[in-house]
Amino acid sequence: MTLLFIILMFAVFGKLIGLAFRMTWGVAKILFTLVFLPVILIALVIGGLVSLALPLLVIVGIITLAGS
Repeated sequence: MTLLFIILMFAVFGKLIGLAFRMTWGVAKILFTLVFLPVILIALVIGGLVSLALPLLVIVGIITLAGS
């Protein structure tokens, strides 16, 4: 009985851990896209690195269009 309980416990919590990792990855992608990327691009423009910020913006735009 104890062995069955342990096996089922690992099965249930293993699935929950997998779900937590998938959710964390989704939240990290959203956070990077909506918060960090615009802040980095604005900082590059303010710092005078428009020649670096513009190609980065174009590359991200192409990846976004190709992904959808």
